[in-house]
Amino acid sequence: MKHRDWHVNGDGQYQTCKSVRAWDLLRDNYRLYRFLTELEDILNEVEDQTSRLPEIQMLVRQLLVNSYWVQSQYSAPCPKTGTSVLLLYDELGFPLTLQTATFAPGTKSNIHNHGTWGVVAVLKGQEKNTFWHRNASREFPDKIEQTEELTLLPGDIISFTPDAIHCVEAVGDEPTVTFNLYGETDPKQRFEYNILTHTAKKF
Repeated sequence: MKHRDWHVNGDGQYQTCKSVRAWDLLRDNYRLYRFLTELEDILNEVEDQTSRLPEIQMLVRQLLVNSYWVQSQYSAPCPKTGTSVLLLYDELGFPLTLQTATFAPGTKSNIHNHGTWGVVAVLKGQEKNTFWHRNASREFPDKIEQTEELTLLPGDIISFTPDAIHCVEAVGDEPTVTFNLYGETDPKQRFEYNILTHTAKKF
């Protein structure tokens, strides 16, 4: 299986990133707590956490290469919503979100940004990402325009800047399972977009 690495920012254009060979990331007894410690070390060194996304992306791949436990932690999608989310780590004062998400085939999200950086890895299934960028006018300051589409396969990892806008859809015949890591969300900067009315509301 060929693992691919991608990145997308606010302009809605995805970029191919340099990938690291999986066997170069093999570690003995590499568990979630080591990942969290190394992640905090990376983030504590800088003010602009987005600048460290390439390193964070590689760290996520290292975790997934070495931790079968993480890859096995997900729940079946809810029959009503078609989705489920399993929080992997929760501690008072811990600012990051670490979870797996499951989408039933055909389930599609709304169009949104995250108001923070994010790294998403596909564990199972296929996830189609549709990207957008802001195309504001005086009449419609929250108008967006579709740019590109990218279907992620198992082993693919993509990173997002806080202003990246997308929607995701589980395609194929099996549920899509993703590992999601997000920075500290700024609720004032997280929006859901309506392409019919050219408006945005707080997510």
